[in-house]
Amino acid sequence: MSRGAIELQDVNLTFGTGRHAVTALENLSLSLRPGEFLSILGPSGCGKSSLISAIAGFQAPQAGRLRVDGEEVSGPGSDRGVVFQQPTLFPWKTVRQNVEFGLKFRGVAKSERVEAVNDILHKVGLSEFSRHYPAQLSGGMQQRVGLARVLVNRPRVMLMDEPFSALDAQTRLMMQELLLEVWAEYGMTVIFVTHDIDEAVYLGSRVAVLTRRPGRLKALFDVELPRPRTVDVLVSGEFMKLKRNCLALVREETLGALGRDFKPKQAAQAYRDVFLAESADAAV
Repeated sequence: MSRGAIELQDVNLTFGTGRHAVTALENLSLSLRPGEFLSILGPSGCGKSSLISAIAGFQAPQAGRLRVDGEEVSGPGSDRGVVFQQPTLFPWKTVRQNVEFGLKFRGVAKSERVEAVNDILHKVGLSEFSRHYPAQLSGGMQQRVGLARVLVNRPRVMLMDEPFSALDAQTRLMMQELLLEVWAEYGMTVIFVTHDIDEAVYLGSRVAVLTRRPGRLKALFDVELPRPRTVDVLVSGEFMKLKRNCLALVREETLGALGRDFKPKQAAQAYRDVFLAESADAAV
């Protein structure tokens, strides 16, 4: 899969009008290479989910340009799959029926649907649960169904809005490992929104940090951790360095959104300034 380039140029996204208008994103510019895994961090309300909505084609920007593989995004499309915080499965359909829904809607032949669904259910470890209904599954299994429902359509771009936030720590880690496996195999471009700094650094090839609302790009940097990644990387020195820097950046914006000053120790401030300078160089 060689496609999946994304380009945002000075994107503005506002909800409402007049004195009730809320600007979610302001002059946001960002480029993703085909097959890249970008994690997005930022304080609550900074426009992370709005960014997912805009790229998915659910909400049109009021200004700026938003393109996927050089084409303007004008609405939803099968080239972009979305995984939400909750799996949003059809409760009256079995696991198999949920996963094949998109293929059936697109008119894919039954024999092709059966083969594709069997393959993806095997990859996410749900083959033996194909006849179960969502209510019979755990939260982690339901999220695997939601992931399979997107992957079976082989999208060029996968947009993920805090998909693992409701899971317990062990299940979450298992889902992260599963996601990295299928991403490595399929090679789609992934934008992964999260509030969890460990998750952002562990998964991403790059991490983008947004400012408090209106969301603008505060920092963008490479995660130079070896792949394939294992859980051992979570306790490495380089991981801890990246985590500490992300925490400082996000905390500054979070406190700013609450109207409080960010007053780190002088040494921490100097370290943060160096990190911001390095991220600016990496983004050029």
